[in-house]
Amino acid sequence: MNRALILRTLGLVLLVEAGAMLPSLGIALYLNESDYMAFAITIAIVAVTGFSLARTRLDTKDVGYREGFIIATAGWFFLALFGALPFTISGTIPGFINAFFETMSGFTTTGASVLTDIESLSKSILFWRSLTHWLGGMGIIVLTLALIPSLKIAGMKLFRAEVPGPAKSKVLPRVAQTSRELYKLYLIITVAEIAALKLAGLNWFDSFIQTFGTVATGGFSNYNASIAAFDSPVVHYIIIFFMFICGINFALHFYALRGNFRPLWRDPETRLYFFVTMTACLIITVNLITTMNYGVEKAFRQSAFQVTSILTTTGFATADYTGWPVLSQAVILLLMFIGGCAGSTGGGIKNVRYLILFKSAARQFAKLFHPKAIIPVRLGRDVIPEELVESVQNFFFLYFMLLLTSTLVIAAMGIDLLSSLTAVAASLGNIGPGFGIVSPASNYAAIPATGKLLLAFCMLVGRLEIYTVLVVFSARLWRS
Repeated sequence: MNRALILRTLGLVLLVEAGAMLPSLGIALYLNESDYMAFAITIAIVAVTGFSLARTRLDTKDVGYREGFIIATAGWFFLALFGALPFTISGTIPGFINAFFETMSGFTTTGASVLTDIESLSKSILFWRSLTHWLGGMGIIVLTLALIPSLKIAGMKLFRAEVPGPAKSKVLPRVAQTSRELYKLYLIITVAEIAALKLAGLNWFDSFIQTFGTVATGGFSNYNASIAAFDSPVVHYIIIFFMFICGINFALHFYALRGNFRPLWRDPETRLYFFVTMTACLIITVNLITTMNYGVEKAFRQSAFQVTSILTTTGFATADYTGWPVLSQAVILLLMFIGGCAGSTGGGIKNVRYLILFKSAARQFAKLFHPKAIIPVRLGRDVIPEELVESVQNFFFLYFMLLLTSTLVIAAMGIDLLSSLTAVAASLGNIGPGFGIVSPASNYAAIPATGKLLLAFCMLVGRLEIYTVLVVFSARLWRS
């Protein structure tokens, strides 16, 4: 194992995090907020640690997938660990476990919070809290690959270990090029939404905060009422649009911006994503109109917002859906187990895995009538390798085993079953709000400290899609 490479890469990742804290320090100094000291101290600690690790001398540039798995898992863990320091040092969040939970929730774009009065926080703290979303949305390792060309030595191994989805592909020949182009696209979408929200009447600070939460499909807002704080249908529709497009594979956006829309129209996963969104919106809209006497526009806007928010795992809210009819709540609950598209900033199981699982089940059914037939699993015109089909089947097994086991552990802490189940589902799926005591109208403050650590682990497992994290606990990984 190339330990020197691991240490050096982790050091570079921490240096990127230290640089990312500078805007928050600048805001604190500009607004004369007392929290500037918390950022100054944290930046010094993170920069010194990162610089010390980054100076590790490399004896060899050889790298395998084991290094990629360790760097990805340890990188995200240390980002949350050091990223929690501003909250702890400033006293904004009492208790380091609470601060770690909040930061892990930010970097993994989960959006679950332990804060009961968000609006009382300083703007510098709020900015850092939401910036963790933006950094985690596309991936901090991908950002590091884009900024530091020397990491080409580990390129594809790191890329595959971090990027969500059952199959990872480059849009350009080199991983560093792919990383830079993806971040350029990410930045373009970010700037576009900031401008749109500003034109819709939001101030610059609110525009930045809501945008960070939207394009990263994270869900942190600077208001206790989330997006419901903005009584503007235009703002709601802008955020719906950007949540939806950020739930689509960014590689398809890359081709579309270059005038090639064919991959976007033909992609089976995107078509399923669109179908699920429209169907869920229709069901909830009709349900709200017929049972709660909502007007057509209000019913459609509320349903479209919450469906898109939950399906893309953003977690923003314009309404407390736990007060909706049972049918609407059931639809929302089902969406929590789907997620966005592979290669998007959205979390969850991903639509493409359901497609592969359905196609695999259909093939098995066909073999009952034609036992000797060779029937490949196809997505569109592409044949899915058997090892990928098996990987998806194993993923479902591991996902729901983790879901059930973690739910039992949380329930054993005295939390009711619905709250336990949806808290774990929202953490594994990087969604944020659930039902019961973790509904959009509440938060995760009532979860015991041990439960918060378990949920933070679920967030990391969900963001790195199970295998990357669990393989680190395998003895085989650490053997020569």
